[in-house]
Amino acid sequence: MSNVTRIRHELPVSMDIVHAVAVFDAALVKAIDAAKEAGLPQGLLVGLLHGHAHAQTHQMVIE
Repeated sequence: MSNVTRIRHELPVSMDIVHAVAVFDAALVKAIDAAKEAGLPQGLLVGLLHGHAHAQTHQMVIE
């Protein structure tokens, strides 16, 4: 896991990172709002987000 960046060690973060986080956050909010409007049950939404987070964590660990 030597290629994992710990943002707290990189403070202050670059404006590129700040912008990328803001864009990512806005996209998540938009997707969550759309899922809620479509009637997706909250538990399923949480499960999907958790599953993706787990998969990404697993991918970082094995690389």
